[in-house]
Amino acid sequence: MKIRNQKRISSRSDEIIAACALLYQSKSFKDITILDISKETSFTRTSIYNYFHSKEEIFLALFEREYRYWVKDLKDILLGYSTLDLLTFSNLIADGLSKRTLLLKLLSMNHYDMEENSRYENLISFKKAYKEALETMERLISKFFPKASKDDINSFIYSFFPFIFGVYPYCFVSSKQVDAMKGADVHYLSYSIHDLVYQTTRLLLDKFNN
Repeated sequence: MKIRNQKRISSRSDEIIAACALLYQSKSFKDITILDISKETSFTRTSIYNYFHSKEEIFLALFEREYRYWVKDLKDILLGYSTLDLLTFSNLIADGLSKRTLLLKLLSMNHYDMEENSRYENLISFKKAYKEALETMERLISKFFPKASKDDINSFIYSFFPFIFGVYPYCFVSSKQVDAMKGADVHYLSYSIHDLVYQTTRLLLDKFNN
């Protein structure tokens, strides 16, 4: 009975998270409400609060889901190859993040409000997904770049992860932003997610590749 209840709760939570993801394709975080989410599900606004205490908790759960999807991508690389050169590795990392536009968009959000308005146990669950991403990336660097020291690996991870927080807003620029940069005489080069991640990954790893 307990397992059945847990599965039912998980299924209903997943439906709410999926509805949030759908809305986030066309609306901003601040414009999405619990009522909006309920309209995309089989739940009333009030019943959603049986599973999530705030809109921020729903977004945090979505964020966790997307981290876990990316971790699976990383583990596929870890298990699927015995050796990789720098360029192929960088390309695979870029390919993986190119598929994770939603994760990159969430990374560009204000995490402080999201985390402050979520229950502690939800935040712990999210941080575990983040930790798994860090640890999986560490395993990847250790496997495919055996000359890298522990300090080298930490240097890469704590440069790469802050970097990906800025990928989405750099690659997805509105026409208004483009016009403003032209008006301010700002030189802007347009890059795809793949190109930006590929180039940065390659540059960060090159120093301890030889």
